[in-house]
Amino acid sequence: MKTKTSSSENFKTIGSRIQKEMKRLHVPGVSIGIYHKGKEWAQGFGVTSVEHPLPVTADTLMQTGSISKTFTGTLLMALAEQGKVNLDAPVRKYIKDFKLSDENVAKKVTIRHLLTHTGGWVGDYFNDFGNGDDALDKMVKDIAHLPQIQPLGKIWSYNNTGFNVASRVIEVVTKKPYEQALQEMLLDPLGLNMSFLYPSDVLFTHRFVVGHQIVNGKVQVARPWAIGRAGNGVGGVVSTVRDLLKYARFHMGNGNKIIKRKSLQAMRVKQVNAGGRGDMGITWFIRYADDLTAYAHGGATNGQQAYFFFIPEKDFALAILTNNDNGGVITAQTFGWALDLYFGIKLKSPKPMKNPQDGKELIGRYKIGTECFDLKVKGKYLVYHHIPLGGFPTPDTPPGPALAPMRFAFYDRDNLIGLDEPFNGALADVIRDAKGRVEYFRVGGRAHKKIK
Repeated sequence: MKTKTSSSENFKTIGSRIQKEMKRLHVPGVSIGIYHKGKEWAQGFGVTSVEHPLPVTADTLMQTGSISKTFTGTLLMALAEQGKVNLDAPVRKYIKDFKLSDENVAKKVTIRHLLTHTGGWVGDYFNDFGNGDDALDKMVKDIAHLPQIQPLGKIWSYNNTGFNVASRVIEVVTKKPYEQALQEMLLDPLGLNMSFLYPSDVLFTHRFVVGHQIVNGKVQVARPWAIGRAGNGVGGVVSTVRDLLKYARFHMGNGNKIIKRKSLQAMRVKQVNAGGRGDMGITWFIRYADDLTAYAHGGATNGQQAYFFFIPEKDFALAILTNNDNGGVITAQTFGWALDLYFGIKLKSPKPMKNPQDGKELIGRYKIGTECFDLKVKGKYLVYHHIPLGGFPTPDTPPGPALAPMRFAFYDRDNLIGLDEPFNGALADVIRDAKGRVEYFRVGGRAHKKIK
């Protein structure tokens, strides 16, 4: 009879695997925390920076990236509960002068569209309007020039700029800067004392990491460090794995005096299908593994990668923070390791077709915002050729290094699976127009439009 492995041993196993992958992928530092049935384990590995190395611990600050979007969504749900916001009301009810390139969309887009990535305009656009209280207002006005790529509410495609707008709604409704609203409504009541937002310089009085990228085979510090104040509600929360686990317990609990349990549960109700990423709730990705349902969100900033998920029915949560672009490979694997070790569930990837179609109709260039790539056919594979455009964290940021070509294989007519890192195991799908012609190729969460 097989002896059941303890949670402590499972945590050690995951830590050992992480360290092996850190070495292989040249990731300088990782911090991981796991909460399970009232107990918590947390540990750091590696160093904060290759230039000025300090040991990473469970209390080392890292950028959480887009996990921040769930904080923004939680604030808006609390405001909705108080009757101050209606998720199905047009954005213009709150931002009176709100404009987009498509006036019809600007009139109709709702808060719910923003929180479920279904606005349809270019979502990967970043800009820095300084550190003043007007930064977010300026950013929202700047978003007005972005082209509409998909029809409103019809196609799920990850949209960062929608959360700039959602953050601005919070400012208008509360009559406070986003950072103050977050501090007073969530961070302070939850006791998240190691969670910060730039440009607060308090975070630099604690140990923190810098991001890294691999350039010409060498690990280098990624600069700039900050994403800009206008992006705080999109990806600006800087935190520790311990604070994120506390945040997870809040979302799995009764909400205490901050928000009612039913409002937290409403965030976990499916709103739209997100293609290869599962379903989308109110900011939460809903992932299914056998009979378990996980609520998750990842994060990526300039050289930092993060992942966070919780499973309420198992009273389980995991947070992992890394300081290299390649850390995304580790965070993706950790999700599967945790399900296997703690719950005996092995994630199953679709198997490529033995005799797939030739894929020639997909050949071409695809683009959305700062994301661009060519698709070519080589044998029975579709090959993704990355075209760096730059534009993060500001429009004039030069392009970074291109990813190596990656193969994708069909597992049915309009669905593919990545075979090479960092898209190994990633699911992609083809979205066609009314006449059956290829219109979008959705990968990495974005529905990229075919432009030639």
